[in-house]
Amino acid sequence: MRIFAIGDLHLSGSGNKPMNVFGAAWDAHEKRLIEHWMQSVQEEDLVLIPGDISWGMRIDEAELDLKRLERLPGQKICIKGNHDYWWDRPGKLNARYQRMYFLQNTCYFASEYAICGSRGWTCPSSPGFSEEDTRILNRELIRLRLSLAEAVKRSDKPIIVMMHYPPADINNKESPFTNLFEDYPIRHVVYGHLHDEGSWQEALQGDYKGIQYHLVSADYLKFIPLRIR
Repeated sequence: MRIFAIGDLHLSGSGNKPMNVFGAAWDAHEKRLIEHWMQSVQEEDLVLIPGDISWGMRIDEAELDLKRLERLPGQKICIKGNHDYWWDRPGKLNARYQRMYFLQNTCYFASEYAICGSRGWTCPSSPGFSEEDTRILNRELIRLRLSLAEAVKRSDKPIIVMMHYPPADINNKESPFTNLFEDYPIRHVVYGHLHDEGSWQEALQGDYKGIQYHLVSADYLKFIPLRIR
């Protein structure tokens, strides 16, 4: 089993939400994504999808996108992004889709790894960080701790963490998230959310304190799933 990651799919099968308003890089992006996926991923593989999956506002609006994603090769592990307004209770979603697992407050075991994660949030060193940001960040840290605690309680496997938001501000690698990661046997962190070349160049990638960080926004990857193992 191989493990791939790609986030920010921004599918819009049930509505008119063309992504090329954000630039030519998004032209026919769904078609290109599916073509690359079919060329890269096999049925026995695992694909990590860290959020911003569908533009649907409700689960019935996201249904076409999720069913199409489910039919693609591989088992998919999903976390919530800031645009996934359709996201329902994970237990309800997991009962609805057989080839997708919606992760929140828990973990998923795959081969020699435990998969953990949470949506994350803006980091305190970001400009304009507010009291409301502090409240949301603390909630996401609780969710991430629950996920990590479940993993180490049930197994001694190394961990892959999924986040939607970057785990650190582009100007500061230290954050409540990267500090938390030091307390657990984490090998990889995958995240998305960033969609411009300036932030891509400054994003936390590669080895940092023994953990491999991977930016996997779909447009950054040119819609080709990134193999991380």
